[in-house]
Amino acid sequence: MSSYLIRSVAMAATLVLLGTGRLPAQRGPAVVVVTAVVEREVTAGHTFVGTVEPLKKATIGSAVDGRVVEFPVEEGERISGKQPLARLLTQTIQLELKAAEGELAFRRESLNELKNGTRPEEIAQLQARLLAAKANRDFQVARRQRFATLAKRGTVTEDDLARVVAAAITAERDHDDARAGHQLAVIGPRKEKLVQAAARLSVQQAIVDKLKDQISKYTIISRFDGYVTTRHAEIGEWVSRGDPVVEIVSIDQVDVKTFVLESHVPHLRLGTPVRVEIAALPQQVLTGTVVAIVPQADTRSRTFPVKIRMANTITAGVPLIKAGMLARVTLPTGSRKKALLVPKDALVLGGARPTVFVVVPDREDPKKSTVRPVAVDLGVASGRLIQVSGAIQVDQQVVVQGNERLRPGQQVVTRPARVAVPAKTPGATRTKR
Repeated sequence: MSSYLIRSVAMAATLVLLGTGRLPAQRGPAVVVVTAVVEREVTAGHTFVGTVEPLKKATIGSAVDGRVVEFPVEEGERISGKQPLARLLTQTIQLELKAAEGELAFRRESLNELKNGTRPEEIAQLQARLLAAKANRDFQVARRQRFATLAKRGTVTEDDLARVVAAAITAERDHDDARAGHQLAVIGPRKEKLVQAAARLSVQQAIVDKLKDQISKYTIISRFDGYVTTRHAEIGEWVSRGDPVVEIVSIDQVDVKTFVLESHVPHLRLGTPVRVEIAALPQQVLTGTVVAIVPQADTRSRTFPVKIRMANTITAGVPLIKAGMLARVTLPTGSRKKALLVPKDALVLGGARPTVFVVVPDREDPKKSTVRPVAVDLGVASGRLIQVSGAIQVDQQVVVQGNERLRPGQQVVTRPARVAVPAKTPGATRTKR
């Protein structure tokens, strides 16, 4: 067989392997981060059944009577605080607001007119009228004097003199009036007038604010971030004051409410970390914190309500933990004992039992290591660690990063964790399979 033919056959075989995806992978040891199994004293735990509850729940009603004209949200939809949930018809009150705002503008400008005082042109105009009145007064006074002299001589009648005297008196009064008007223009408006105008403006502003407040009540809003769970009305429906319109819940954080026997309650402390299992989420490692121990028992069962708070995981607007889910919490209510603990990140879920990958050094070459999966049972949480039991020993190295894709017996290159297990907000950790 020629060399050309051999090369052609080899190339064809390679293409076939590539096409079928059966070309052997060339992989080296996996690089992983490890930490040691530690032994500490922990309080023995007891498991209690609980229910997931929203952190906040509100049934939002209508503050006014009206007809629903908009309902932009649907059940299950995520909403933000101050977001409109529904709107009622406001056409009539909008007209009232428009008229009130017009009156408000008029009163505001009237006050500004008083504050600005008389314009120079107006003062000049009044001064011109004053001069004209003065000239007329001087003329009429002089004319009265002449007629008085003529009356003494008998050349004018008493009626003519009376008319001239009346005209002179009128001219004097007109002059006094023009002078007073000019002085008022120069001095400006009285302080009392300014106060009155300001008071009228305040009254009208209050009327406008009241109408705006009424209009705001025609828009029903949410007071916090959350999810719509129930719509109690539809577009076109008439709602009365106090009628429920929409129900919302906040589950960015959730509480697990459980009932603890009176013999266990004295062992609980606020702020204690707690392991939580949710039956619907078997592949999640969840921890929370005790935030409430209600000091009032159910007299029939002699159990006390206890709340454990957890941060939820929101993905594309969908919460991982939902209100009403069944939960089990392991509370530290027993005696103190020694236990083995590992970081939560060491757990690999998805199988029948949680698993950790233990590093096994090569006896012949200490530089080489492989991993071995070990099934464990979980106990109580202790800070950032969690109790485990199984075929595992203290000081053994377990993988905390890079364990998602490990295979039993796979060679690894280990790197120690730089710091202690990082603190995380109590809640769901990343699922590892």
